[in-house]
Amino acid sequence: MELWDYRPDVYDRGRSLDLAGFRVQATDGKIGTVDEATYEVGGSYIIVDTGPWIFGKKVMLPAQVVTSIDPQERDVHVARTKAEIKDAPEFDEGTFKEPEYRTRLGDYYGRFPG
Repeated sequence: MELWDYRPDVYDRGRSLDLAGFRVQATDGKIGTVDEATYEVGGSYIIVDTGPWIFGKKVMLPAQVVTSIDPQERDVHVARTKAEIKDAPEFDEGTFKEPEYRTRLGDYYGRFPG
């Protein structure tokens, strides 16, 4: 499976869903809220505002780590722990769309079982 695509059982490209503002739940608890989400084939991700959890930082998660979306509860569940997300390559507003950053992030998240 491609790391930068949503799992077919999680997000149907035929429907419109804005994830901004949804709570993001790691396997061991809430990590923040979705600040931005993209839905491009082969280039999808979510940007999570962690609030005070990681001193107000943002993190970028490849779409493949999203395991479920609950529109009624406004929750996005991801298949990573808080520690795994905290230890990811640091998010940088100026370079997060660069191929080098995506490669580093993909290498990091690709190490974990899906």
